[in-house]
Amino acid sequence: MKLNCCFKSLVIGAIALALPMTSVAAQTPILIKFSHVVAVNTPKGQAAEYFKKLAEERTKGAVKVEVYPNSQLYKDKEEMEALQLGAVQMLAPSLAKFGPLGLKEFELFDLPFIFDDYAELHKVTQGPVGAKLLKKLESKGLMGLAYWDNGFKVMSDNKPLRNVNDFKGHKMRIQSSKVLDSQMRSVGAIPQKMAFSEVYQALQTGVVDGTENPPSNLYTKKMYEVQKYVTISRHGYLGYAVLVNKKFWMGLPADIRAALESSMKDATEFANSVAKKDNEDAMAAVIKSGKSEIITLTKEERAAWRKTMDKAHKENIGRIGADIVKEVYKATGYKP
Repeated sequence: MKLNCCFKSLVIGAIALALPMTSVAAQTPILIKFSHVVAVNTPKGQAAEYFKKLAEERTKGAVKVEVYPNSQLYKDKEEMEALQLGAVQMLAPSLAKFGPLGLKEFELFDLPFIFDDYAELHKVTQGPVGAKLLKKLESKGLMGLAYWDNGFKVMSDNKPLRNVNDFKGHKMRIQSSKVLDSQMRSVGAIPQKMAFSEVYQALQTGVVDGTENPPSNLYTKKMYEVQKYVTISRHGYLGYAVLVNKKFWMGLPADIRAALESSMKDATEFANSVAKKDNEDAMAAVIKSGKSEIITLTKEERAAWRKTMDKAHKENIGRIGADIVKEVYKATGYKP
C-alpha cells in the first residue's frame, strides 16, 4: 500500500489510539472512530450519531464513539485502506466501493432498475444474499455488521434529461463502479469517477455536467443549487454496508461486543426507517427552492431508460457473478 506522508502519520497515530484496551479498560474508554463522507443530516449521518448515543449508553461509558462526517478524516478512496490498517474502526461506505477490494459481487446493488422499491431491496439485504456478501469481507480483514439504506437516485444536470439520447456527450460524475460506468455509457454519457467531497465544486465549475444521487445527498450537499434540472428517475439505489476492522472487533471483550451489536441492530432499524422520509423531505425541499426545474418521467420514458440501461446488466453479469445475479433476479422479480 502506498500512502503519502500525511496519511501515514494519521494512520500511525490513529492505530496507537485505537487498539482495544485491556488492563486499563476501566479507566480509559475504548475508542471507536467512525468515519463517513456525507453530511450529518443525511440518513447515514443521523444513523451514525444514533449508534454513537446507544453504544456509549449501553456500555456505560466503556466505549467512546467519535463520528467524523463530511470526509473530515478520509476521502472515498482513502477510507477503506484506513479501516484495513486500523486507523479508524468503523465505516459505512457505499456499496459501490467494494470492487477495488476484489469484492465485485457488491456491485450488483449498482445494477440499474434492479429494485423497484425498498421491499424488493430488503429481500436481498436482509436475506441470504446479503449475509453471503458480508461474509466475504472477512478475507479482507473486515467484518460487515449491517446494511443501511439511503434511497433511490435521481439524475441532475444543467440540461434536461428526459430521453435517453439527452445524455449523449454529457460528463456525469459516478462512484468508482464498473457497473455505473456501464450504465452511463449505455446512454452515451461520459462517466467521471470522483470523490463525493469534490462533486459540488466540479458541478459548479463545469468540470462535470451532472450526477446521480438520492435526494438527501443532492439536498444536503446543495448540489441542486448548481444544477438547473433534476429528473426523478429512481433508476438506481444507493445504500451502505457498516464495516469494522476485524482484528479490533474480535479483540473487544465479549460483553462490550454484545452491547455494540445490540446498538448496531437498533441503529440499523433507525437508519432504514428514516431513509424513505428523509429522501421525500429532501426532494420536497429541492422543489420548494425553485432552483432546479423538476422533470418527472412518463411511464414510457422510464421504460425506455430501463431498456437502454439493461446493457449494464449484460456487460457485468460475468464480472459480478452469474449465480448471485440470478439469485437477486429471483428475489426481486427483475426480468432482463
